[in-house]
Amino acid sequence: MNLSNAIASMISEMLEEKNEIEIRRNILAQDLGCVPSQINYVLASRFTPERGYLVESRRGGGGFIKITRIVYDKDTLIPRIISSVGEMLDTDTAHAHTMNLLYQGVISEPQAKLILSAVSEAPYRNLPVQIRDMVRADIFKQMLLAVSRDC
Repeated sequence: MNLSNAIASMISEMLEEKNEIEIRRNILAQDLGCVPSQINYVLASRFTPERGYLVESRRGGGGFIKITRIVYDKDTLIPRIISSVGEMLDTDTAHAHTMNLLYQGVISEPQAKLILSAVSEAPYRNLPVQIRDMVRADIFKQMLLAVSRDC
């Protein structure tokens, strides 16, 4: 397991116990034998709002990082994601949103597989690069609307 995966795994395990944790970046880095910027990288890339997390950082006086797992009810999460998508959506962000919906129990595994297939790069390879993310955003939002009607 690479270092980024180990850091993410450790933080995820802490969040399994409760939806909000506070960590001291320097202490966690020391425990894992890495530089504090590696912790920052993992937080910025894996604990994003699209994946269902809120990260706050406090500096000075023994500062800390607070990570909160954002939990929404089914009626709130889909409209919130739809409104956050905007006019363009890349594959990675669509994947993160979909996995968050699956994790929170808003969609089923078969629904997640269907959505992930529709937002992957393959269906868009014959489209001009300039419009791929626009079309993906429209399709993703329509799929979420369809799923929300089934809930």
